Amino acid sequence: MQELYNLSPLARLLVLGVLLALGPLAWVSWRHRAATPGRRVQALTLLTLFLTFDLVMFGAFTRLTDSGLGCPDWPGCYGKASPIGAHADIAAAQSALPSGPVTHGKAWVEMVHRYLATSVGVLILVLAVASWWPRGRTGRGRTLAAWWPTLTLLWVCLQGAFGALTVTMKLFPAIVTLHLLGGLVLLCLQVVTSVQQVQGVAPVVISRGVRRLLQLAFALLMLQITLGAWVSTNYAVLACRDFPQCQGSWWPEMDFAQGFEFWRPLGLTSVGETIRFEALTAIHFVHRSLAFLVLTLLGALAWRLNRVSTLRRPSRWLAALIGLQLGTGLSTVVLGWPLVAAVLHTGGAGALVVVMTWALLASRKPPRLTSGLTA
Repeated sequence: MQELYNLSPLARLLVLGVLLALGPLAWVSWRHRAATPGRRVQALTLLTLFLTFDLVMFGAFTRLTDSGLGCPDWPGCYGKASPIGAHADIAAAQSALPSGPVTHGKAWVEMVHRYLATSVGVLILVLAVASWWPRGRTGRGRTLAAWWPTLTLLWVCLQGAFGALTVTMKLFPAIVTLHLLGGLVLLCLQVVTSVQQVQGVAPVVISRGVRRLLQLAFALLMLQITLGAWVSTNYAVLACRDFPQCQGSWWPEMDFAQGFEFWRPLGLTSVGETIRFEALTAIHFVHRSLAFLVLTLLGALAWRLNRVSTLRRPSRWLAALIGLQLGTGLSTVVLGWPLVAAVLHTGGAGALVVVMTWALLASRKPPRLTSGLTA
């Protein structure tokens, strides 16, 4: 029986992660060789944000190609640091179950995802150490700037734990959903770190109404992404194959209680029964229904932000991403879940989180006026 945890290849994986991280570190050092240490850290932060976004995209590719169990143990593959060393075990598993989750291709996809995750973790560790390195700053400003990368490091460690549970708990829907959301929170933390490092740029003042719309849209966006992750992890994308109706009806038969039972294995209820198709329909239908509200709010927000000169760029990004999400969302339904559209849909969600987080940090509501008599 295959052990779920085998830490023997951990040291080799860490060495490989360090080697992969040396590429971005060397590029930043060479590209900004004449810059100050603070400027190099800022450049590395932005590059790490970009690589984390790529990691989220590759994680979606791993999930959508059913490669999440390509290596059924953690952190290596059958106790080896790469599928090369596990060739015989993978071949045996594939021969025993040709249609199963273990194949040579899926094993490579899964391990490449782990290699990339390790290298991003190394870069975040470097940023956390660099944030506490003396650079002439003292007091509260330095402490705040240092704690954000430290919090990011702690969060990426938690993400690693959820990545391990994703494998060892056999794609448990709740764990996979939390793992995806954790990746998006990691993007948010890195955006905050990037903004903290920009000196002398004050948030633009926007009206209280626009600020509330921005906060509401962000909250509903995160809820919609959570529902989308629940759709994906339960493989409920094709429960409705037509649009705008679902199964030829405006209100198909649905089982909400079973569909939104949170703690249960993949494809089963908490008591071990096979989940009903009506439950998958309910999962898909709720995500689709909320999408109309979220896209409407985001569209209104993009229009309002476009009227603020310093926020026109994020407003245009927001408008473009709305179009991308609408197009890729419809494509996954009417075209039968094409891989490119599904991966882009996840990428669009991550990009929306980045843009919305930046917009929240780049703006603030006007200060409250205090009444009183002046002497």
